[in-house]
Amino acid sequence: MELTAVPLVFPADCNVVVGQSHFIKTAEDIAEIVITTVPQARFGLAFCEASGPCLIRTEGNEAELVDAAATQAQAVGAGHVFFLVLRGAYPINVLPAIKQCQEVCRIFCATANPVQVLVATTEQGRGVVGVVDGSPPKGIEGEAERAARRDFLRKIGYKR
Repeated sequence: MELTAVPLVFPADCNVVVGQSHFIKTAEDIAEIVITTVPQARFGLAFCEASGPCLIRTEGNEAELVDAAATQAQAVGAGHVFFLVLRGAYPINVLPAIKQCQEVCRIFCATANPVQVLVATTEQGRGVVGVVDGSPPKGIEGEAERAARRDFLRKIGYKR
């Protein structure tokens, strides 16, 4: 077995959700979730089929983001993995519905940070074993940082 870290590349003003699913229906179902949950969201989705023709299935409403998702799917090359690239919405807006999707097995990450997908390669193929999301901690927050975090969440409407 070989283990590699594949860096994802997506537009700077976007978030990415990487997950594992088990059925070709995933592509349409996740697209419907995004459209019905955050109608103004722009997105691209790629799902790596793991049997039959083993194609990368795509959906979305912005060509640049569909291309970005498909490029990541090709780079990782692991079956039953999906890549959702979002613009104009945050993962927090769509994750509850995606997690409830019947085909979705797990979410590896939902982030705007630099991310590397850890890929195991065997004689059978490739699989995602995890991700490295962002940077390591630089310390523990103090009172000023705690206050700033709490103020920020209230400013953007996620807390009262």
